[in-house]
Amino acid sequence: MPARPVWSGAISFGLVTIPIKVLPATENHSVRFHQYHLADMGRIRTRKICEIEDREVPSAEIGKGYEASTGTIVAIDDAEMDDMPLPTAKAIEIAAFVPYESIDMVRIGEGYYLQGDGQVAAKPYVLLRKALERSSKAAIAKFAWHGRERLGLLRVKDDVIVLHAMKWDDEVRSPEAIAPAPLKLTEDEIQPALLLISSMTVEDITGQGWATDRYTKALEEVIHAKAHGEKPPRAAEEEPAGKVLDLIAALEQSVQRAQESRGEGEHATVHEMKPKRTAKKTAAKKTTTKKAPAGKATPRKRGA
Repeated sequence: MPARPVWSGAISFGLVTIPIKVLPATENHSVRFHQYHLADMGRIRTRKICEIEDREVPSAEIGKGYEASTGTIVAIDDAEMDDMPLPTAKAIEIAAFVPYESIDMVRIGEGYYLQGDGQVAAKPYVLLRKALERSSKAAIAKFAWHGRERLGLLRVKDDVIVLHAMKWDDEVRSPEAIAPAPLKLTEDEIQPALLLISSMTVEDITGQGWATDRYTKALEEVIHAKAHGEKPPRAAEEEPAGKVLDLIAALEQSVQRAQESRGEGEHATVHEMKPKRTAKKTAAKKTTTKKAPAGKATPRKRGA
């Protein structure tokens, strides 16, 4: 079934107005739980109680209010919110266009498909979509939704315009406090990491074997087993892998595993590595390397 519109209004593009409907672009397949009383498995429900009358209140009698001061409540209804003197209350107002590479992905939120509303929207909708495609730009817009004005990003996916909710500048925390201290790395250390990235690179995540929700599938198996009076499946115990003491060795082993998983040979090796270090440097490294405990993986020599 097609998704139901969650909002309707228009895109304001200069003097051009495009009537649209906003539809969810994603759906949630997670297993949903209810709360139960463990003693008798009675359903636990949330009831809305009026503090003054001490009784449960139906949804029809519940509205929004803001506590302006102690004991002073200002009631606000949906009609008053819809009629606010704000251009973005009923329109997605495009403010600017920016290159894709300038967008901080941390700011991007949920995605929504924008559908043209009626025949009058067809031509201006396609016009905006083609203009976005040819310019390779994204539109930055403002819109009011769910009780606040929001920042949005418009981009093209296939033949549809997509709206992403975005965070305002002051809603994005700075990562400076957790950034590691400056550290120099050699080319011999960087190259294996680049080769690992190359070995694990795919053109598209769609259809990949790992791009599935294994947690939900495993949870469904547990529920099915218990519902039929069976013991739920348990994770197989795995032997702990040997501890790799050397970063370069760890990267090289990772490259080999990635190549083997793609059928590039059982004994795939690293080819795009820098020449071996001199014997003098190797010897110096040996004198400072800790001997691996018995039963642990010993750091493998480069090129081995």
